[in-house]
Amino acid sequence: MESTTYIALSRQMALRRELDITAHNVANMTTPAFKAERMVFREYLVNQDGVKGEDLSFTQDIGLARDLQDGSMLETGNPFDLAISGDGFFSVETEDGVRYTRHGRFQLDAANQLVTGEGYPLLAFNGARTIIPPDSGKIEIAADGTISSPDGVLGKVGIVTFDNLQEMDRLPNSLYETEQRAQLVDRPSLRQGMLEQSNVQPIMELTRLIDIQREHQSVQNLIKREHDRQQKAIDRIARPMQS
Repeated sequence: MESTTYIALSRQMALRRELDITAHNVANMTTPAFKAERMVFREYLVNQDGVKGEDLSFTQDIGLARDLQDGSMLETGNPFDLAISGDGFFSVETEDGVRYTRHGRFQLDAANQLVTGEGYPLLAFNGARTIIPPDSGKIEIAADGTISSPDGVLGKVGIVTFDNLQEMDRLPNSLYETEQRAQLVDRPSLRQGMLEQSNVQPIMELTRLIDIQREHQSVQNLIKREHDRQQKAIDRIARPMQS
C-alpha cells in the first residue's frame, strides 16, 4: 500500500514551500520595513476505502501568515525619511493604481513631489500628491503626518490601514495591494529622519532553515525506506511464481 509514501510526499511538498518562504525572509533581512512571513499548515484527513476510523492524515499548507510587528528604527537624519510606528501604510501612486508601503525612504523629484525610490508619488490624506515648494526652508513632519515649513503648513501625509492586513498581497519594491477599502489611521505615529528596518530575526530564520532541511532529509529517508520495503515485498511475491 502506498499511503505512507503519499503522506510523506505531502509533508515534503509543504516543507519545500516553507523552505522557499524562509529563504525569502533571510534574503530580505536588510530590506527596510520588510515583514517576515510563515506558512500556515493544517491536517487534511482522507477516508481510507470507506473504513471508519482509518482516515489518512496528510499535511496541507493553506496560506501565509505575515508578522506585523514593527521592525527596529534606524536614524538617518534625512528629513524625507519617514518611519511608521504601529499601525498604518503610506499610499503611493503607481502606473497600476494606488499601492501601499511602509518603506518610508522618500525624495524630491524634478516637480518637487515626494516620491519613492522608484518614482511613485507619495499621497496626502486627501489623495493628492505631496508637493514641497522650492525654497521652503527646513521641513518638519509631525507625528500625525503634518508637513510644515517656516512659512506654515504645507500638507499632511496620509497614513491608512485596512480591516484585514493579512489579506494584503505583497508586490515587488516593498509594495502591497488589496481590494479592501483604505481607512485613515486616527492617530498615526510618524518618525521623521528615521527608517523602519526589517522585522526578520536572522538567527531564528537561519535556525529554521537548518531545521527544515533536516526534516526534509528525514522525510526523504522515510520515502526511500518505504520504497525499499515495497520492492522487497514485490520480490518475495514474484519469486515463487518464477520457480
